Amino acid sequence: MTSLLCITIISLTLAASAYSYVLSSPPPVTVQVIAELGANVTLPCQLLSMDTMSFGSIGMKIKWTKVADDEALNEDVLLSMGFHKKTYGSFEDRVFLEEKDNEDASLVITDISMDDTGKYRCEVINGVEDTIQEITLVVQGGLIDGVVFPYSPHFGRYNMNFDEAVQACEEQDAVVASYDQLLEAWKRGMDWCNAGWLNDGTVQYPINKPREPCGGSNNGPGLRTYGRQDKNQSRYDVFCYASALKGRFYWLVQPDRLTFDEAVQACLDDGAEIAKVGHIYAAWKLEGYDRCDAGWLADGSVRYPISRPRKNCSPTEAAVRFTGFPDKMQKSSGVYCYKQ
Repeated sequence: MTSLLCITIISLTLAASAYSYVLSSPPPVTVQVIAELGANVTLPCQLLSMDTMSFGSIGMKIKWTKVADDEALNEDVLLSMGFHKKTYGSFEDRVFLEEKDNEDASLVITDISMDDTGKYRCEVINGVEDTIQEITLVVQGGLIDGVVFPYSPHFGRYNMNFDEAVQACEEQDAVVASYDQLLEAWKRGMDWCNAGWLNDGTVQYPINKPREPCGGSNNGPGLRTYGRQDKNQSRYDVFCYASALKGRFYWLVQPDRLTFDEAVQACLDDGAEIAKVGHIYAAWKLEGYDRCDAGWLADGSVRYPISRPRKNCSPTEAAVRFTGFPDKMQKSSGVYCYKQ
């Protein structure tokens, strides 16, 4: 009897251990997928167990989400429960499950746009074991595999000759933009009323909403040009071009606001460097980075990136918001860091 009881206890212990093992979810698997603008792309997701239940079976749930830096701002993409499937928002009628086999939950996105750039989460729940995988989608296309952004230094607008403009872009981990890059940025909606140097020595600016102070309201949308200027004597802003990031741009959580020097040191203490303007634009435009917290950058400016416009956070447009060049001695802001 004692022997039978012992065997029973051992069996229950092993069963409980096995059950605990089945319920435990593996850590998220992260991969990167690169897609061309306007093409179709497949974001891979595979059930990690050998469970034979079909994705069409009752009880199987597949959920795809576009993940924001703030979890409260996550976007639903697709939900599948058995034979019932639903798509959401800008993804409606544009996404579907590939379902090559019973363990395939891969998502197909059609007609890719730059707004589709970002991190996606695949969750598969079958009542026994959950699978969570994360995929970063990078959208490239046209003449731009990076981002064009206007730049002026802390001492004000229209204060750089050509060589100073080149140096300013380099200090922001960027280069002076070409005419073709600015033209492509204009086609994608860029509108900026301050003239800036391009790498061919011309000075131009992109207008999508014609208005009197910006070349006149009677002129149509397009690139306004001042032509070639004296590279030594003429002074303007500059349009810089930053490539896709080769590291990680992030907000460094701190208990208090920081001075500029404290911000620099905080990033160093985290094994990183204080982020540059090129980093914040690349993260915003190419990775969909969104955060409504103003932070120090390496040039002494304070900015924050908004991909999803909302009240109190760039309510009318997606943009990198610029709050100025505050006194570096004041504890005015948090900080954005960049880690190679």
